[in-house]
Amino acid sequence: MKRIRFTPLFFRRVHKWVGLVLGIQFILWSVSGAMMAFIDMKDVRDQPMIAADPVSVPGLLAPTDIGIGKVESLKLSMADGRPIYEIGESGSVRIVDGLTGDPVVVDEALVRQRAAVIVDAPIRSISLMNKPNLEAREFAGPMWRVDFDDAEGTSAYFAADTGRFLVARGDDWRLWDFFWMLHNMDYADRTSFNHPLIIVVGFGVLFLSGTGFYLLFKSFNRRDFRWLVRRKPSFDKTATAQRT
Repeated sequence: MKRIRFTPLFFRRVHKWVGLVLGIQFILWSVSGAMMAFIDMKDVRDQPMIAADPVSVPGLLAPTDIGIGKVESLKLSMADGRPIYEIGESGSVRIVDGLTGDPVVVDEALVRQRAAVIVDAPIRSISLMNKPNLEAREFAGPMWRVDFDDAEGTSAYFAADTGRFLVARGDDWRLWDFFWMLHNMDYADRTSFNHPLIIVVGFGVLFLSGTGFYLLFKSFNRRDFRWLVRRKPSFDKTATAQRT
C-alpha cells in the first residue's frame, strides 16, 4: 500500500479539489444572501388582515348552554352569517353552531366561505391535504389549501378540524423561501441550521482556510522579506579622503 506523504504538493492538490466543490456553495451563499436582502421582507411576511368587528347575534347560545366540560379556550367567529364556537377542551378542539349547539362539519363549503373573507380574489381551487407541505410546515395536522387567481398566486391554508385560517403564501414568499433553502442548505425541510450537510461543509471551509494559510506560508522564501531588512548606509571613500 502506497504511503501518503503530507507534503505541500499533497495539500495543494487536496486544497484545489475541495476549493472547487466548496466554491460552488460559496457562490450559492453569496447569490442567495444577496437575493434575500433584495426581496422586500414586508411582501414576504405580509398576511391578510382579518377584521374583528363586534356583531350582535340574536339567539346566540351562552357557552354554558352548549353542554361543554372544562374549557381551555373559546373563540367565536362568523361563517355564512351564522355564529360558530371554536371550543378547546381536553387537548382537542371542536366547533359547534352558536345558535343550535350542533356540531359543525368543516367541509369545502365552509372553507370556501372563510377563504372569501381572507383574500379578495377569485378562488381557483380547493384541496384537502393529509399533512402540511413546505409552505405550511410550521403547522401540524390535515389542512385545507385554497388557491386564489390573483397576481401574487396566493395560497391560503385552513385547519381541517376547525376551519381556522393558518397562513397565506404568495410568490414573493416562495421566491424568498427558495433562496433561504440554498442559504441554509436544508433541502428537505428548509428549517434547520444543524443538519449534517452544513456541518460537513463548515468543517470543509475550516480545512480550506487552514490549508490555504499553510500553502501561503510555504510559498514564501527569504527573498520575499528582503525589503524588511534595513539596508546599511554606504559611504563614499573618495569624498571622505578629500575632506581629510
